[in-house]
Amino acid sequence: MTRERLYLYDTTLRDGAQTQGVDFSLEDKALIAQQLDMLGIDYVEAGYPGANPTDTRLFAQLRPLGFATLTAFGMTKRPGRSIANDPGFQAVLAAKARAICLVAKTWDFHVDVALGISREENVAGIKESVEAVVACDREALIDCEHFFDGYKANPDYALLCAKTAYDAGARWVVLCDTNGGTLPDEIEGIVAEVVKHIPGDHLGIHVHNDTDNGVANSLAAVRAGARQIQGTLNGLGERCGNANLTSIIPTLMLKSDFADRFETGVTPEKLRTLTHVSRIVDEVLNRAPNRHAPYVGESAFAHKGGIHVSAVQKDPRTYEHVPPEAVGNRRKLLVSDQAGRANILAELERIGIAVPKDDPRVTRLLDQVKEREAEGYAYEAADASFELLARRMLGNVPQFFEVVSFRVMVERRHNSEGDLVTVSEATVKVRINGETTLSVGEGNGPVNALDNALRKDLGPYQSFISDLELVDYKVRILTGGTDATTRVLIESRDGAGNRWYTVGVSPNIVDASFEALLDSINYKLIRDGAPTP
Repeated sequence: MTRERLYLYDTTLRDGAQTQGVDFSLEDKALIAQQLDMLGIDYVEAGYPGANPTDTRLFAQLRPLGFATLTAFGMTKRPGRSIANDPGFQAVLAAKARAICLVAKTWDFHVDVALGISREENVAGIKESVEAVVACDREALIDCEHFFDGYKANPDYALLCAKTAYDAGARWVVLCDTNGGTLPDEIEGIVAEVVKHIPGDHLGIHVHNDTDNGVANSLAAVRAGARQIQGTLNGLGERCGNANLTSIIPTLMLKSDFADRFETGVTPEKLRTLTHVSRIVDEVLNRAPNRHAPYVGESAFAHKGGIHVSAVQKDPRTYEHVPPEAVGNRRKLLVSDQAGRANILAELERIGIAVPKDDPRVTRLLDQVKEREAEGYAYEAADASFELLARRMLGNVPQFFEVVSFRVMVERRHNSEGDLVTVSEATVKVRINGETTLSVGEGNGPVNALDNALRKDLGPYQSFISDLELVDYKVRILTGGTDATTRVLIESRDGAGNRWYTVGVSPNIVDASFEALLDSINYKLIRDGAPTP
């Protein structure tokens, strides 16, 4: 049976750029656009030419995309001006883009208050704007801003705006839930009514996630007849974000209700790159990936309870709704105080440690994990520290270096400009191959100073840690009082983008931090095959 085509439209580089704290450079946008193109996205909305220098340069310099249609975003012509006398509109027309998406007001409340023009003038502006795009031999799209709120307030006017755009030649009329407050049943009912006036294969859906229904609303619109879905990678977007294409795409492809009826430009082979693409976006933004994100999150296929792990090992379908490999993710069997032998054996197998199932050391390792977690360690969040613990108990961890002693001083003083500053200085004494070296480092805090001192000179291992970077540092107080036990989690990253987590526990926050730091360095040396002393 022939399946219907669904078209995917990504607006990460435009609508996603409105996320608080997100600021894409020209190079960032070019990289992400290429990743979207290789993934199989049909339309890549790269920005708003004329609105800012970055987007204007992007459309002038970006190489043509291979699969995706490069799309420029803009607005319908300004009220009271002709197309030729509207600099903003002309800047969008001048962009090197095969498609142009214009936002138009379709809620009469906004026409009256925001634009301050007659409703008839607004409709005429929509018509003239679409015709101008079509006359330039570009594919025209109209984002019907606030369409669902407008439809609920005045359905005749909202429909008139949408139908005017379609009749003027718009390839896609996109219905927008701009405020993000419409619920799935409302979306489905309204789209079903619009389909009676505009063919579904010319209708799109663009929703925001303010009720955490962005994905559900997009799928509801597809059920009702819409055939284009707009969204962003990782759900980026203003306020609570846009519909998350990273969740929508695998749902369309792996759930039979949609997979049996529809196809997209994303092939099963490309779908296996989805997790990688999601992580690239996070790397570009220099932020930690959402571990609990559906499909692509590190915890999406993580299993903690011993009974769960035992069942998953027999048949993953017992606790997994889709195979993690289908989206480029992997199964993760967590080690914690709730773990059983199955968890330990599975994790040992994953990290490449061959141990017989009846080896008594497995039981001892399990007991050790539970004892240490009772003290405050958290190995489910620190897989690198667990690997080191396991290797030490099994007797195969080389001692690359020995920390003989360390000292940290914190001093508050006036700098050369006369400003009062607090500076930390650390001294670390390390023994390598029988030789002792002393290194000193400064930092904006005691842990930063210790890190700088320790990694200043590790002799033959210096090249292995040159690309090591600490990207996150979390402290949790586990018990109260002045002698409180402190747990420190450190996230590390190398030049290849690999990430790993280590843990340290002590009543002294510096000791706990140093323990996690040592684990991070030793883990990298083992993983990268540093020579045994």
